Amino acid sequence: MADFRFQGIVPSGKIIQGTISANNTTAAKKKILELSKGRSFRLEKLEKRVAYVYKAQKGEKVIEGEQKAFSKAEVKNALTSMGYKVTYVRKKLQLNLGKPPAADLITFVRLSADLLREKLPFNEVLNLLSNDIENKVLKETLKDINADLRKGAESERVFLKHEHILGKFTAKMLGLASKSGAMAEMYDSTAKFLERRMEFKKSMKSAMLMPMITLVLLILATIFYVAYIFPETARMFLKYGIELPPMTEATLELSDWMVGNIIFFILAIIGAGIGVFILFTNEKGKMWVDKVSMHIPVLGSLIHKTAIEVFCRVFYSLYSGSGENIDVIKTAAEATGNSYFENQIRTITIPMMLKHGKGLHESFEASGVFTKTALSRFHAGAETGMVRETSLQLANYYERETTYKLKSVVDFMQLWVAMIIMIVMTAITIVSSETAVIKPKSAPGMGDLWYLHMLVVTGPFIHILKRVIHGCRSFLAGTENR
Repeated sequence: MADFRFQGIVPSGKIIQGTISANNTTAAKKKILELSKGRSFRLEKLEKRVAYVYKAQKGEKVIEGEQKAFSKAEVKNALTSMGYKVTYVRKKLQLNLGKPPAADLITFVRLSADLLREKLPFNEVLNLLSNDIENKVLKETLKDINADLRKGAESERVFLKHEHILGKFTAKMLGLASKSGAMAEMYDSTAKFLERRMEFKKSMKSAMLMPMITLVLLILATIFYVAYIFPETARMFLKYGIELPPMTEATLELSDWMVGNIIFFILAIIGAGIGVFILFTNEKGKMWVDKVSMHIPVLGSLIHKTAIEVFCRVFYSLYSGSGENIDVIKTAAEATGNSYFENQIRTITIPMMLKHGKGLHESFEASGVFTKTALSRFHAGAETGMVRETSLQLANYYERETTYKLKSVVDFMQLWVAMIIMIVMTAITIVSSETAVIKPKSAPGMGDLWYLHMLVVTGPFIHILKRVIHGCRSFLAGTENR
């Protein structure tokens, strides 16, 4: 988020000023509009805090630097007040470089935890890491955080201002850590969470990405064979009045149907792409996808249990046993990254605890997103007063279970991809073999001629397909060894 300074006029003519944080100018205006309803003022000026580069001179001393301010005049006045003659002040050209890599963010959090454990002051930790980190986005973010904290700003507000860079959960945890009595422990827990999330995503890509690429290439190659290569040769038999065998004839009809409806196929693919985009960008659509993902065969159990693991790990880090734990439950649900899980906690669990006074176990059970194992452990923890310890045990248990099962899932996916490839290759081979034994009735030896022709035409295709399959298998084997 960026800082904005606004200036308004109340009905009496008095000028008022203030600062707010927002993602963009439009969001800032909306916030100011809400403020103006209660205080009755009219917005006159809105300025965004941006970086300016400057050059100034004082005697023989020339300085160049960079400073964030709400206006160019603000930088000029500051330099002039220090006795400098301003050469120039201009806005710094800033490019949107996106978020920093997950590995850089984990390195920052992990090193911060280690340095805090060694009793190093937090401002020195930020200074040290902001100088050593190479990623420009993260470097500038840490400098801004350090500058705001030195001005006495509230830590949670400062970190949440940069949630688009750090991530919502990470910003929330680091902001709370600065106010807690166990700062190093909270940084350590955050680092553990980020490491687990990156490891899970990496394993999921290993399980899904290469099999999906292999299948897509296989489908495209098969379509090319059925729609172009095969018809060219099959029609030559019809040209000489040769009767086609059943499979060859059926394949040729399929090819003609595909070519005749090519526009329909193109529109269907475009429509499917738009539909998927809308599904994943729409809030209700994403919630439906997250709900279904926890029930799909093989992978669903892993996704579900990983969400519970993340919830329990965050819950353990923040839980205090006091009445403030409603916010803890809400934060833990947000950290799962599963919108359906979060919605169930927010709309069922929390209202049951607040409005109906239900216990932790009953409220969790009503949400329908916890396994029987998790519910029984929370029930036992609530009875013995060891809810916090129980949540850590659950997190560690599900971490080990999902890690072991994910390896089996990778092997399972590779097996099914290999079976699909075998079935498709077998079908192509059978159809090609059928055309190879065709012999014309009126021209002896013509079948042998077209047998050679089929080998010339389909041979390179089958050879290339085999090389693709071999390369994919080698890549998957190398990924598994690493």
